[in-house]
Amino acid sequence: MRIGNLAGRLALLGGDRAVDVEAASGGRFGPDPQAVYAEWDAFRAWASDADLGGGVRFDPAELGAPVPAPRQVFAIGLNYRDHAAESGFDAPDGLPPVFTKFATSITGPVTEVALPPGGHTDWEVELVAVIGRHARNVPEDEGWDHVAGLTVGQDISERVSQLAGPAPQFSLGKSFPGFAPTGPWVVTPDEFADPGDLELSSAINGEEVQKARTRELIFSVPLLVARLSAVLPLLPGDLVFTGTPAGVGLGRTPQRWLAPGDELVSRVEGIGELRQRFA
Repeated sequence: MRIGNLAGRLALLGGDRAVDVEAASGGRFGPDPQAVYAEWDAFRAWASDADLGGGVRFDPAELGAPVPAPRQVFAIGLNYRDHAAESGFDAPDGLPPVFTKFATSITGPVTEVALPPGGHTDWEVELVAVIGRHARNVPEDEGWDHVAGLTVGQDISERVSQLAGPAPQFSLGKSFPGFAPTGPWVVTPDEFADPGDLELSSAINGEEVQKARTRELIFSVPLLVARLSAVLPLLPGDLVFTGTPAGVGLGRTPQRWLAPGDELVSRVEGIGELRQRFA
């Protein structure tokens, strides 16, 4: 099942057609794309039996963030060994670095992003897990049971702000407006042959700059659910940005930053792509 945010309304999506959930459910579920996660099990049960024929054609540019207002956004650092190495750090052990991207940075899949003046703006393609059930002290082998679905994310990062000061400001440097594009929709884990092994990549102006598989994650999605929920509750509709592989601009020689006119395309196998143009 693929669910998304079409012009601010919750929709079930297939191919180039969308079904409005509020209309199809006779009002059982409302139009708010965020609210559905509080009723995720009931929604899944309804959708599995519903007659969802027809629908209307849509353009991906009409899609908003599929999870537009999460109460918590977790972002995981150094979760691929090659990215840790290019960043000059040892691979984490125990619990990876965790920060947040503030919710006002969240946008949909096709956007224009303003580059902060005087900054060094970088790219980080990521698989993003959407929490579907309240999770507290969840065992790793039950982690997937608490995930509603997966989507594509970009952890766009302004490195001057991120690394300035007596201590790094990861959350602020990664939360400028438009710095958390997500989408194009949320795909439920049962849509994948193996949700733990997906190819992800990013390209700038058609040049591939990142490519990896999520089986290379040091902390897998279910392990992240276990480790995070051992510290605090994960809430329905929360987002977990799972980390980026090697190939970011910071780790290159010479370093490379996004420039006005650049187009960044981020993809995850079996989900889709994001497309950002910078100004």
